[in-house]
Amino acid sequence: MGLRIFQVDAFTDKPFAGNPAAVCVLPEPRDAAWMQSVAQEMNLSETAFLHRQADAYNLRWFTPAIEVDLCGHATLASAHVLWEAGYLKPDQPARFSTRSGLLTAERKGGWIELDFPAEREERVTAPSDLGRALGVTPTYVGKNRFDYLVEVASEETVRNLKPDLALLGDIPARGFIVTSLASTQGFDFVSRFFAPRAGINEDPVTGSTHCCLGPFWGTRLKKNEFVAYQASARGGVVRVRVSGDRVVLGGQAVTVLRGELA
Repeated sequence: MGLRIFQVDAFTDKPFAGNPAAVCVLPEPRDAAWMQSVAQEMNLSETAFLHRQADAYNLRWFTPAIEVDLCGHATLASAHVLWEAGYLKPDQPARFSTRSGLLTAERKGGWIELDFPAEREERVTAPSDLGRALGVTPTYVGKNRFDYLVEVASEETVRNLKPDLALLGDIPARGFIVTSLASTQGFDFVSRFFAPRAGINEDPVTGSTHCCLGPFWGTRLKKNEFVAYQASARGGVVRVRVSGDRVVLGGQAVTVLRGELA
């Protein structure tokens, strides 16, 4: 019998949008080299591996190139699979033991809410090639333990970005969040995320970046609840609620593939 594996589009309510993640449910732990090989084979921005332990599921995330410490969309996809495939009862919260501590997920109507750590940024001096690599003039540059956060003047600027990915990949960081206030009705802010050093030129919808974006825009807009749009080609909607040192991320998910690893 092969290992069950699913492909789920996260932060969307329809197939072939949002951010695709693979979810592999394991009967027991596997070594990192094997998981990295599976992630390379799946060739998605993230593949999640989980196995049951006590009252939680151990959860690890791999891009095609590296293991990462925090991933929102593959956690959303994992929770969706646990409920849909019957590993958890519909009203049972999902608990994940991860490299970023305990993460939880709950079903709220047709949405899933993830309880994640806030990843606040601090203002920094921009790397010398950052503006040139992104092709923009930043209005603000900050950095947290993972990424640079770059504010630009408008949603139009965010949507029209055509970064020099080779140059961007020379700057030491997991990735680069580019954001602005939204001009599209119904959204508070927009963003895009580029992570060439992690093997992801552009991530379609990134939960973990909203752990930074929520507190960032909360300070500027003097509020703690947002509807955000990640303006990649696939696009996706993220509900964000900031509560102290935690950020609640709300999203939807759709399974598009079920199979077995031979």
